[in-house]
Amino acid sequence: MNSSKTIRGLFCAGAWAVLAFTAIASAQQRRPAPPATQPATQPDRPRFGRAPQGPVVVSPEVGADRRVTFRIFAPQAENVKLSAGDIPGNGQRQLTKGENGVWETTVGPLDPGAYRYNFNVNGLAVIDPRSPSISESNNNVWSVVYVPGSDFMDTADVPHGAVASVYYRSTALGRTRRMHVYTPPGYESGDEKYPVFYLLHGAGDSDDSWTSVGRANFVLDNLIAARKGRPMIVVMPAGHTASFSFASPSSARAVTTTSEFENDFLKDLMPYVGGHYRILAEPRYRAIAGLSMGGGQTLSIALSHPKEFAYVGVFSSGLFQRNPAQWETEHQPQLDDAAAKQGLKLFWFRTGKDDFLLQNTRRTVELLRKHGFNITFEESSGAHTWINWRNYLNEFATQLFH
Repeated sequence: MNSSKTIRGLFCAGAWAVLAFTAIASAQQRRPAPPATQPATQPDRPRFGRAPQGPVVVSPEVGADRRVTFRIFAPQAENVKLSAGDIPGNGQRQLTKGENGVWETTVGPLDPGAYRYNFNVNGLAVIDPRSPSISESNNNVWSVVYVPGSDFMDTADVPHGAVASVYYRSTALGRTRRMHVYTPPGYESGDEKYPVFYLLHGAGDSDDSWTSVGRANFVLDNLIAARKGRPMIVVMPAGHTASFSFASPSSARAVTTTSEFENDFLKDLMPYVGGHYRILAEPRYRAIAGLSMGGGQTLSIALSHPKEFAYVGVFSSGLFQRNPAQWETEHQPQLDDAAAKQGLKLFWFRTGKDDFLLQNTRRTVELLRKHGFNITFEESSGAHTWINWRNYLNEFATQLFH
């Protein structure tokens, strides 16, 4: 090949490349800038040869006035409802269909906090397809929206701890289990030992719930930053050992899984935490609390092992026993153990005035006081919802490990 021709060919190719790049750059400079904000719905544009996919939908949309708009594109649907039990007065709310096939409803203004929800489309429960924020339950998943405006649980500009999904082997159950663990800011880079707080969820929930909807990690971050709470490790185990159905929560299977959970908690989970995290091992640096079912599990564990925990919290719960008198007789030694009571720094109950378990809480508090326990109990406003349980966590955590 003639070398001079080769050089001329390469020069020409390079020149054409420079000219093409210059033309593209000039066209991009002339192109108008995209709008600063995107409307709630707009026609979708073809991408990579695909046909238009319908309007682009923004959901959920939280306004400055704390009103929340939910939307879903379902042009063939005949009926769409919003299911959101924690949103006051909106357990099932009808959505309105627009001409573009987008169903919409606005609720609020809502109190600051996290709210689970899903859509019921022609009788089928679906999560919000336009939102990546989810919260796990024992056997399903929810979409979740956060309404800001709370000093104690907002994502603030403070040092943040870490939340890890941790898997461990349960010899009691013969399988691998998962828990969530919060470690305070600075844990990874230091060698300090910390108190440990075991935080249990309610029936139907999972070990993910206390962080995804309960905001536990942000509550602790803010308390620690404000010096209202001591840095601590928070362990959030899976309270169910099998699938749970609200159709029969007091069934024999539910009672069986309670003892199964306790065996796993005492035999495997607590030793795993002690062996893998830098914790202060003395009981005075150990707390346990739970909501609803988790409150019942907390009572069962703490009263059966009264010297193991210095702080006990019961949120919207009490003793769940078919035969309370028989249970009291069987646990007489623990209930009347004066030495164990000396190490118990705080026995703390909270239940809402509209909570369906309020009478259960009252009976439990009365029984424990009869046996000499120093109980702290108040009836708050509200019902059996995460709205209360986040508040309870914030109150309880400020009193730990002083």
